[in-house]
Amino acid sequence: MEKKQKWYYMIPVIGVVFGIWYLKQSFYDVVYSDYIRLVNSYLPDVWNPDKFLVRDVLTRIPINYAARIINTSLFHYSIRFDQALGLLSLGLGALILAAYCVWKKISPLWFGVIMAVFFSLNKWEMMNNGSGWVHFLAFAGFYYHYLVWDRVWSGQEKKGDHLKMLLLPWILILGVAGPYCAVYVGVLLLGYCFCLLTVHKKTKKWDRRYLQYGICVVLPFLCYLWSTAQVKSSAAKVEGTLFEYLLDVPSYFVRFFLKSLCSTVVGGEAAAEFFHSNVPYFVIGLTVGAAYLLVLWQQFRYRIYEKTLFPLILIVAGGMNHVLIVLSRWSFFMENYGMSSRYAVQFQIGVLGILLTFGLLWKERSGLKKLHQGIMIGILVLFLGGNLCTTWRELRVMPWRKLTCVERAQIALDFEQKTDDELRAAFEYRTYADDSGAMVRQALTILKENNWNVFHE
Repeated sequence: MEKKQKWYYMIPVIGVVFGIWYLKQSFYDVVYSDYIRLVNSYLPDVWNPDKFLVRDVLTRIPINYAARIINTSLFHYSIRFDQALGLLSLGLGALILAAYCVWKKISPLWFGVIMAVFFSLNKWEMMNNGSGWVHFLAFAGFYYHYLVWDRVWSGQEKKGDHLKMLLLPWILILGVAGPYCAVYVGVLLLGYCFCLLTVHKKTKKWDRRYLQYGICVVLPFLCYLWSTAQVKSSAAKVEGTLFEYLLDVPSYFVRFFLKSLCSTVVGGEAAAEFFHSNVPYFVIGLTVGAAYLLVLWQQFRYRIYEKTLFPLILIVAGGMNHVLIVLSRWSFFMENYGMSSRYAVQFQIGVLGILLTFGLLWKERSGLKKLHQGIMIGILVLFLGGNLCTTWRELRVMPWRKLTCVERAQIALDFEQKTDDELRAAFEYRTYADDSGAMVRQALTILKENNWNVFHE
């Protein structure tokens, strides 16, 4: 490693510190939203094996059980603990990207933009709602697996990499990834087939390692599918099938998809504030879609994938995430649904692949036409400017987010005197049944009886 690139590893640390500062300014330690369900489902007896040894345990993400035990035992069920785990996991993912950028000698310009996008506050919702901390860890695990895969592919395999390729899918799919394993599995299987065929085309031999790797993806995924089959789906119910609606209102799906692409540049709430018609959404969405097509062309035109596979993996994963969200969330009939902050982590993986591809080409820009270079810089400015605007907007509203949390904490301390409707509204908890207010009351009762969370002081 060159000395001049050692500072790359400091940026993820700075990003985590920034995240800590942001959460201190935007959040007060009180349960809400998904935490209501978690409290009612698993507390207070977190050591009870009957709550862990359930048939759909993989759907519930096993590592969460250990986190809850530590949180209740040492931190009185503090949301801050989960938020800290999320930030550390986010920082771990950034360190893996930094390691790749050092390895491939990505220039400071492109590395800086990558880190700015990576720590953008477009993912504010998952940062504030600590219940999703494990998703940051899952993506860090994906990045690491892809990095190991790249070393194996490029002939720079390190000791133990083959064993990691066999074990990582078992660990991530069964212990960490939860529903996020769908795209992860799809990317691995498609990628392994691609590697197998590419090697055979060159050498006329089959690299049996990729068959072994594929088996170690399919088997744990089948276990996960069995686990998910044990629980009923809570998705919105609609009359008719996806295919019927696709034929009837195809424009709805196009708008949904383009707006999800747009969200990689400007977050949903920021876009709602800045844009006053659908035109900016569609222009940005089409531009991002064009950027995807451009980097795919670059990957194969310049044969980048032959030397390093990591960016191409990220690009494919990002595109698959956009398609998955459309297919799984269309039934809510909200074309802005794909712009939710909760999907930013899934979508930004493709943006990272785009920027890394540009960064690799930028080292050889003497062979690129001026127009080509200009397009790359234009896309860089678009992603950087949009994410900075989103972050700036979030910094403006963060005091109001904290004020809402403080008011929620005051309601929690006096919850016995509040109606179910007041509790339902204050704690942002909705269910398909009409008992969400009663569920909030039940969760707060559990916390009060055990002197946890907002009741600890």
